[in-house]
Amino acid sequence: MLTKVVPRLLLALLGFQWFAPAQAAGAYDCLIEPTQSVDIGSPVVGLLEKTYVQRGDRVVKGQVLATLESRAEAAAAALARYKSEMAAPTETAQSKVEFSSKKFQRRGDMHANNFMSEQEKDEAESELKLAQAELKLAQENKQMATLEWQQQSALLNLRTIRSPLNGVVVDQAMYPGEIVEPSGQKKAIFRLAQLDPLRVRAILPMAMFGQVKLNMQVEVNPEFPIGGHYVGRVNVIDRLVDAASGTFAVYMALPNPKLDVPAGVKCRVQFPTIAERPKK
Repeated sequence: MLTKVVPRLLLALLGFQWFAPAQAAGAYDCLIEPTQSVDIGSPVVGLLEKTYVQRGDRVVKGQVLATLESRAEAAAAALARYKSEMAAPTETAQSKVEFSSKKFQRRGDMHANNFMSEQEKDEAESELKLAQAELKLAQENKQMATLEWQQQSALLNLRTIRSPLNGVVVDQAMYPGEIVEPSGQKKAIFRLAQLDPLRVRAILPMAMFGQVKLNMQVEVNPEFPIGGHYVGRVNVIDRLVDAASGTFAVYMALPNPKLDVPAGVKCRVQFPTIAERPKK
């Protein structure tokens, strides 16, 4: 009986001796999370016409995810663009200005030689000023039409849902044929998660405060069956210590270009060996 107990005791002591240096060397429990998760919806009410991605798809920033029914808005934008490109009113007004300017110049010369009355000269000047005002009005109308086209184009773009980040579709809440209402119960069409880089969160004892530095490289070891050894970098250190537990949080960025590491798994993070502070 004693021969069986002694090996177990030795193994336990060896295990304790193996674990203690690891903890002292800076190995702590951690959790791998998405860098950010966002719900993607629409700022306007409309009929969801088409979706271009589904759950599990990778997306890039700016990629079209879905579109709302927008035939009326597209027609309004096309009309506004046509008005902004109309050149005839401006060209007509410009021709009137040129004709009135020549007419005023001729009558001014004739008046100077006493071949025309002062009234006829004033009439020519009035025609010139009126033509100039018509030209200015035509130019302002063209500028207004350009702004209206920009407004209608912006309203049309609101009916196209695009990805704000590089990530993965983790959930789809609405499908074509449903009415999208920003103030309704279903406010989101998709939920996206950014998985490259990942965010690693670790809770450290207060004794480590001040020893962990920004941009410090760490080794992250995901739990089984993911496994592997990955290099992360400290990018956030909480400056508020939890008084009840005597701990603070540290966040690390973990590159994940191939999405080899899933989010939501536990891990162990190994900090570089940190020399003990000198005792006062």
